[in-house]
Amino acid sequence: MSSIAPEALSESFAFCERVTAENGRTYYMAARLLPSARRRAVHALYAFARGVDDLVDVVEPGAAADLSIRLGDVERATFAQLSESACVGASGSDPIGASGSDPIGAALPTELTKVLPAFAHTVKHFDIPVDYFHAFFRSMRMDAPGTPEFRPVYRTMNELNEYMYGSAVVIGLQLLPILGVGVPVEDAVTPASKLGEAFQLTNFIRDVGEDLDRGRLYLPLDEWAPFGVDVELLEHGRRTGVTDARVARALAHFIAVTRAQYRQAECGIEMLDPRVQPSIRTAYVLYGAILDQVESADFQILDRRVTVPTRTRVRVAVPALLRSAVRRPLPVRDE
Repeated sequence: MSSIAPEALSESFAFCERVTAENGRTYYMAARLLPSARRRAVHALYAFARGVDDLVDVVEPGAAADLSIRLGDVERATFAQLSESACVGASGSDPIGASGSDPIGAALPTELTKVLPAFAHTVKHFDIPVDYFHAFFRSMRMDAPGTPEFRPVYRTMNELNEYMYGSAVVIGLQLLPILGVGVPVEDAVTPASKLGEAFQLTNFIRDVGEDLDRGRLYLPLDEWAPFGVDVELLEHGRRTGVTDARVARALAHFIAVTRAQYRQAECGIEMLDPRVQPSIRTAYVLYGAILDQVESADFQILDRRVTVPTRTRVRVAVPALLRSAVRRPLPVRDE
């Protein structure tokens, strides 16, 4: 299955778990309810996506051209690791770790070099289509200054949907082979896609203030405009900590749109292997609770990040853990 030494693979999976625990609290709590091999696979996919996303998000002033090069290095190294081919880019070097020759790996962030072995093993073991990762990198280039695809602001929901396909929808589709389904896979594609979109829209609502600091606005201008909101009004709220009533009404609109996505996704949970349904239900509930927190804060979120209280996380996750212990598996591929 893999040419990677077992010790190195174990270290890689352990690192991915730490990344998930430190950066994706809701994700990590939900993943704890999965069987061990599936849980490790979820950690690997999360840590990989997080590592690339962090590379794109942390850009020093004037470093856009360098970011484009580094993102290209990561993309080539990723597909080299997945294919274990003899050629990586124009240099003709071996895949990372294949022969001790690692010119591209040397240019990668240390965190990603630690993640790639577990990530590649997960993709191969669960037979995840590589095309999903081509779409993922296209969306990352849309986030990366210095690339032709870069979009700091989205004008329409169609533009945002194009971005979310690679940044969110394919994440849900990647998880289907890991979680296992008891229906034809094509039946589960739409709910999985909707759930990925719902999760990402939730993040965009929660993080709108922080994104403004990075010169980004994901929630589309055409959706803000009917409420009388533009970038200047949002930036004023970020500076002053006061959310204008027009912004609050627009955020309520975005929450309604996002909750509609959650409703369309919910039927997909019952399509999954019964053992993993409590885990995904937990993520579904806890992510949806972020929207509740935005409302509870009276939409005053431009200068702060709302979080779901720990007591709520425990109240949702513990019963799910007990249910997962008694669920019978479907006859699907497992660890």
